[in-house]
Amino acid sequence: MRKAELTRTSKETDISLCLNLDGEGKTDISTGIGFFDHMLTALCFHGRFDLVLKAKGDLYVDMHHTVEDVGILLGKAFAAAAATTPVKRYGTAFVPMDEALARTVLDVSGRSYLVYDGCGLSQKPFPGFDGVLVAEFLRAFAFNAGITLHVKIEYGENAHHMAEACFKSLGQALRAGYAPAQEVMSTKGMLD
Repeated sequence: MRKAELTRTSKETDISLCLNLDGEGKTDISTGIGFFDHMLTALCFHGRFDLVLKAKGDLYVDMHHTVEDVGILLGKAFAAAAATTPVKRYGTAFVPMDEALARTVLDVSGRSYLVYDGCGLSQKPFPGFDGVLVAEFLRAFAFNAGITLHVKIEYGENAHHMAEACFKSLGQALRAGYAPAQEVMSTKGMLD
């Protein structure tokens, strides 16, 4: 089983998680940010990853530390859970959500990089969340998972729909990229 159990405690957040890459999409997530819980649940359901995640953060300041630190720890968990088994490496997914469409393309390469185009999501009204935090989560996740990640929200009007399409497409692409492979998917025989 490709699993990881990790914790992260700082003066800003206290986070624990248990990730199973070979799961069914079952989750038990509590970050104190309802919309973020919803997005992580969608990511895991579409990726078929099981995730138990508990986070307490300094939400009296804002949501930034909690969202970023969850991204850091979840990225580290993906890297740890997949460390002993070759993976298919590449994943691509387009996901629509009503009027919105998001695309994710990734390479589980050991080389961290993020290209993100949110189609103005950070400027849209977003009750209960801040659209700029989508990029913060993706950056923290990609750099700690060791993946090259390209995410583009192609278009959309409703901030909720745009973000949800983004997280669902990420889940679908991660599912493909982290699928077990028979050998290391590189002509040089190693990744990174």
